Amino acid sequence: MSHLKELNDAISRGSSESRLKALWHATDMLIAGRYTEDQIWIFGEVIGRLSEEIELAARSELAKRLARCDHAPIYMINKLAFDDSIDVASPVLRYSERLEVPALVANARSKSQGHLLAISLRKSIAEPVTDVLVARGDQQVVNSVTANVGARFSESGFLRLIRRAENDCIIAEHLGQRRDIPRHLFQQIIAKASADVKRKLEGERAEAESQVQGAVTDVTGALHSIFGPASKSYFNAKRTVGAKHQLGELNEAHVLEYAETRKLDEAIVALSLLCALPVDVVERALLAANKEELLILAKALDLSWNTTMALVFLGAAEHRVLAKDLSEMEKAFVQLDVATSKKVLKIYHSRKESVDSGLRGLPQLHAV
Repeated sequence: MSHLKELNDAISRGSSESRLKALWHATDMLIAGRYTEDQIWIFGEVIGRLSEEIELAARSELAKRLARCDHAPIYMINKLAFDDSIDVASPVLRYSERLEVPALVANARSKSQGHLLAISLRKSIAEPVTDVLVARGDQQVVNSVTANVGARFSESGFLRLIRRAENDCIIAEHLGQRRDIPRHLFQQIIAKASADVKRKLEGERAEAESQVQGAVTDVTGALHSIFGPASKSYFNAKRTVGAKHQLGELNEAHVLEYAETRKLDEAIVALSLLCALPVDVVERALLAANKEELLILAKALDLSWNTTMALVFLGAAEHRVLAKDLSEMEKAFVQLDVATSKKVLKIYHSRKESVDSGLRGLPQLHAV
């Protein structure tokens, strides 16, 4: 590392011009070589001292060179990312893999909309970062991060986006096209979307066309009669049912009450909490034409056939079930084994299958 000693000497004795040349020499050495973290730290110290008084154009060039370097000094990366000039900060915020989540969160909380926009274009963005982007970001930032397939959103982030989408058809369209948005939130988008957005979602999200068509058809009719205002009912249900669950009071009697009074949101949330399964999985099981998954969940909870039947009617189209179909479901339910059903749910939890896969592909649960 004798070159670094020479560079250090140039810091104290060199002119502005020689210091700038030394800066580019040190930067090129860093980018081209392979070093330990201790050596990278030394480079950071040297580059930091050489860049203390350089002009904006030089800082911008330094940021561009270090942004894509996978072993850039973290100290310098953070310093450049928090530079007030977006010309300096942007390439680092957008491309540097050396920026850690806490630094990105702090940056998004304190810097300009230009900084937030640069962060919104990163290849991947963690939930704590998107939470801040959708809270602080202007329309351009929110549109950008919503369209970013590498961005991940928490449920609270999705909720905030849905509220913002009410007055922004572009956000609504981007949200509707996301593959990771939970179904109950997707239905809220459809419920509030303009006719143009609905048509675009039908055309551009072909593989989900049936879901979109169903939501578009039902939201103005059956879903509205069941859900009430789509933006509030699920979250009211989550709050009230969740409170019962925390107190240890949530039981089969509540599930039966929700089913018989056609409180779909409450029934879904209750089953989700009792089974410790994602809401999307429970909702799919309850609303699917094939009720096998619902029977599995009900048997795993050791629910009675009376309660299970009420759930079947709740999730059926227009709450109607043919007598023949109901009889076949009752026979299948009786044949299911509680202990085996619970084991299957444990397998589901341990495998941590995606929400989209639901309970498909799980073994048959008939008693042996």
